[in-house]
This record gives sequence, C-alpha cells and structure tokens, in this order.
Amino acid sequence: MSSGEARSGERRPAGGSEHAGPSAALLPDPVRIIGTGLIGGSLGLALSAAGVTVQVEDASPGIVALAEEMGVGTPADDLSPEPALVVIAAPPDVTAHLVDSALRRWPGAIVTDVASVKETVLEEVRRRAPSDALTRYVGAHPMAGREVSGVIAARGDLFRGRPFVVVPHEQSAPTATSLLRTVATEIGSVPVVLEAADHDRAVAHVSHVPQLVSSVLATTLLQAKDGALALAGQGLRDTTRIADSDPHLWTEILSANAAAVGEVLDDAIARLTQVRTALDTLQNADRAGTRPGRLAIAEVLRDGNRGAARIPGKHGSGTDDFATVAVLVPDRPGELGRLFTTMGEIGINLEDLRLEHTLGRRVGIAYAAVMRAREDRLITELSRRGWTVTSA
Repeated sequence: MSSGEARSGERRPAGGSEHAGPSAALLPDPVRIIGTGLIGGSLGLALSAAGVTVQVEDASPGIVALAEEMGVGTPADDLSPEPALVVIAAPPDVTAHLVDSALRRWPGAIVTDVASVKETVLEEVRRRAPSDALTRYVGAHPMAGREVSGVIAARGDLFRGRPFVVVPHEQSAPTATSLLRTVATEIGSVPVVLEAADHDRAVAHVSHVPQLVSSVLATTLLQAKDGALALAGQGLRDTTRIADSDPHLWTEILSANAAAVGEVLDDAIARLTQVRTALDTLQNADRAGTRPGRLAIAEVLRDGNRGAARIPGKHGSGTDDFATVAVLVPDRPGELGRLFTTMGEIGINLEDLRLEHTLGRRVGIAYAAVMRAREDRLITELSRRGWTVTSA
C-alpha cells in the first residue's frame, strides 16, 4: 500500500458537521483544491463543514483571499502539509496539465478532477503523467451547478442529493476509487461509478445539449421586439435560465465532448426539421385538406412528454412519484418563509420549489413538489391554516 493510500484511510475526528456520518472518519485530510470557482469553492465549503482541513490554490490571489473569507479553506503555500487528496477544479483545456503536475508534486496523494468531460482529459493524463502514478488518479464529476459562476456563488449544499460520478480507469487503485465514493457520500451526494466514455455520452444528453439548446433559444430573442418580450412568462424564463452561463467555459466543455454532443444534437436537429417540414405542409395545405402535418407535430410533442417523464425526481425516484401543489403567497416580506415553516409543522418534506411572481400582482405562486402520497394532506392542512392552495 502506498503512503497516499495509507493516509487516505486514516481515521480522524470528523469535525463538527451536523451531517457527519460513519464515513466522515475516513475522509482524507488535508484536501488541496486547485481552482476555486463555483464547483471548487462549493466542494471546499462542504468538506470544511465535514471537518476536513481544506487548502485552496488558485492562479488569482484575489480569488484565494475571497475563498478564505467565505470559509472555503485556507490559502496553500510551500509550508502547507502534503495533501492526502488533490482536487483539480479547472476548465477541461487545462485540467490534464494540472492533474499531471499534482501527481508529480505530491507522490503520496490521490488526485482527482471535476471537469465535466472525462475521456479527453483521461487520454491526455495518460500521455503526460508517469505510468506508475496513474494508480492514484481517478476522475470525478459532481452533477450540480448554477447558471452563475465564480467562488462568490459557491454553496456548501450544492451537491446534496445530486449524483456524484466517479470515473476510474483500468489503472486506478481500488482504494482511490473507494475514497472518492466516500467523499461523495459525506458531502450528501449519491456516488455513481461510470467509465469515461459512458459518462461523456450521458452528460451530452443531460447537460451539454440542454445548455446548447437553451443558448440557441435565447439567441432567437435578439430579433424579438421589446413589446414581444414584455409578454414573456415563466416558461421562457425556465427554458432560457441556463443560457446565462459562462461562454468561455462552455466553449471548452462542448469542444472537449464534440463527438457525443454531435450525436445527440443530430437527433434534436432531425426532430426540429420534422416540425419545420410539418409547418410548411400546414401552411401550404388546401383549407379542405387533411393537414397531415398536424400528426408529425403531435408525434414530436408526445415524444417530448415521454422523454420528460423519464427524468428522475429527487433521490432518483421517477417524476410520477411527485405531485405539484400551487400555493398563493402574498407579496409581503416573510410570507415565503412562513409557508416553509408551516410545511415543516405539517411534517411534509418539500422536494422541489418553483416561484412565479409578476410585478404589480399582490400575490405570487409557489409551486411546491411533494411526494404524491402527501398531496391531499398538504392541501387540506395548508387550507385549514388559511393558505389558498390547489393541485397544479
């Protein structure tokens, strides 16, 4: 067993985290995070809360100072103890270089990266790093994020309840893979082990193409008149929310996963072409005709229903397990907090929440997702306490 493997398995106090469980004593300590943006910063906050000593390193001294002030960790320097785990939280185009550097700088440490593309990173790490160091490298990808970036947007609960993909390769030591699974569990994530190619195909479907489609949709608004945009509702905000993401970062991500993204995009383009052809058919059809284009449009919309129904809900359960309850929330300070408190008193867990509020209206609408078995009780109890509520 290498010195790094021994250190990663040492038992130690788990600190004062209220979420610490039996696995907390097996967490690596210290952990060096290189790159303190949204993901690196959030990992630092989560690990610090679990009692881990977190060292932060970034190309920008100002970012390091901000990360320290936020509680992400302490600035690393030449006198810092050797880390047991190094996390590279950088864009895909520089990740492999930083992984190689970390493997060489700390010969006893396990090294991981959280880049959202794994196969190209792994191939480059293999080309760069010493072959005997590859046992200490395991890729990772916590499936969480926000449309805002930077350490200022970091949240310690960002990964709670979200999948955390662990991506070993054929040379990864089992102890290294096990360590990453332990870290994922302790920060509240659900560890999932995938090969690099399988991971990249999966994220093309669930992350990369959705980002691209949202951005393309948002570009169509550049031609819209101001009066048209004044009519925008929640649907447009929902579908374009992630369009407000970092263009540089996403250019690197999409470029690194070009093959898998291209395959999924081909299918989306084919379906859009189907709709476009159908619209031409409808536009040119004789008024007395059968209008066959309607069927083609209906097929795409119906398949969209089926696809959306496959998206798992919270904790991996299907969306059919949840019901959405609409609650009118008065436009006054503290009312949303009062709703949360009331739900807690009733003893029903909020699985998801979407807010809809229009300027000039005296109320907003809180769409609260709960387990379907609790829907009737929630409606009854909220109504009894004076809330206006209905099934959404």
